[in-house]
Amino acid sequence: MLSLFEGRKRRVEGHITAAVQDAPLPEIDKALFAPAQYDEQASEKTGFSNYSYWRSTFNVFFHNPLAITLLTVLALVLLFTFIQPYLPGQYEANTVYNNPVTGMQMQNQAPSLTTTYITVPEGTVLIGSAIDGDWYAVSNVALTLKARQAFTLLEYGEDWCKIEYGGVVGYVKNNFQTKLKLPADPAATPYESKSNFPISVYEEPVDYTNGGEPLYAETESLREMDGGKVVTVKETALHSMPSAHPFLFGTNNIGQDLWARVWSGTRTSLWIGFVVAFFEAFIGIIVGVVWGYVRRLDRLITEVYNVLDNIPTTIILILISYIMRPGIRTLIFAMSLTRWLGMARFIRNQIVIIRDRDYNLASRCLGTGSVRIMMRNLLPYLVSVIMLRMALAIPGAIGSEVFITYIGLGLPVDVPSLGNLINEGRKLISSASLRYQLFFPAIVLSVITISFYIIGNAFADAADPKNHL
Repeated sequence: MLSLFEGRKRRVEGHITAAVQDAPLPEIDKALFAPAQYDEQASEKTGFSNYSYWRSTFNVFFHNPLAITLLTVLALVLLFTFIQPYLPGQYEANTVYNNPVTGMQMQNQAPSLTTTYITVPEGTVLIGSAIDGDWYAVSNVALTLKARQAFTLLEYGEDWCKIEYGGVVGYVKNNFQTKLKLPADPAATPYESKSNFPISVYEEPVDYTNGGEPLYAETESLREMDGGKVVTVKETALHSMPSAHPFLFGTNNIGQDLWARVWSGTRTSLWIGFVVAFFEAFIGIIVGVVWGYVRRLDRLITEVYNVLDNIPTTIILILISYIMRPGIRTLIFAMSLTRWLGMARFIRNQIVIIRDRDYNLASRCLGTGSVRIMMRNLLPYLVSVIMLRMALAIPGAIGSEVFITYIGLGLPVDVPSLGNLINEGRKLISSASLRYQLFFPAIVLSVITISFYIIGNAFADAADPKNHL
């Protein structure tokens, strides 16, 4: 039966083949066809993708509004930190400013947006003396009486009392600081009185002084009179210091401008942070990649890591800072000595995970060198985690600088840094009027630390291919 079926099949196939061979071929119009030119670049288009890893990374990052806001804030802070010394009206960070009349340090001046203390109308007569070509020291204090000095009280008032002393008639404040010796009926004047403290006698019942200290007026707004007096030729601002540029953050306990010191200290701390972060990344990445990829070095580097990691970082920082001369280089060297260990271990662990994946095995089979595999196959995979750790390394280094300065082994006091400023400010935390000396540097440090942390996390997420479209 099978042979009969095969025989019929062969006969049918033979008839079909004969019919096809005998049939004439149809005429084909050659004008319908054109030869195709070969283009090597065009031939690749079928497998081409317009995907870009970095374009996609930045696209994801710039869609994070919080990260963009903090990046803008951080950029403005960094920019202002470096241009601040070149702005007009800036004080030197290490200069101690003294009152030009009394010669005393202008210490613990409260923060202010202006130096204008009070404004007096045109025609106000004041006692004044020129301190330079631009400024006069002025007040309306006729004389100052010593403590327990007797005088005659001519008129008693709740706020001001009119007195006479040595032929000079003036007014004194009637407050708890004056503490005049008064009889049972103070209104029954005149009578002899005295004060337990030195008191200022004003020409009028108004105070044109800064707590008894002279105020300052610009020369162009005054006209000299006889007897060492001046009169205002227009409405005149009396300043707390001979300058129109205020101490925006106040002054410290020796009369240095805290505004200039905060920004100078920020520059110093950021420089330390960036340099330490660079060495941490540079050494940590190289050691970590070699440690994770070259198997025969794994045991050796692991033992070296165990030895170094078992020495507390704080002890190393303290010893290096104590042995070497205090300074920026010493701090950078001390922090760079061991901070790379964490980066190296992290990179090594990531490399161990991916070193035997198919694309790395294929590269080795094709004869690709180890250095090229590490640079082209391994490191790009770790960009996100490296960026995150770099972003965290900068505030971490600044925090270490603050700690070292806090225990007294950091930078000398003549080198402003956030660590120095916070260390000095913490000593005044119990005084409510002086807490600003801690708050301002602490706020700047907090802004930098939080910004770097959030920006680093946002960029690490954006660099993760899982978050790309």
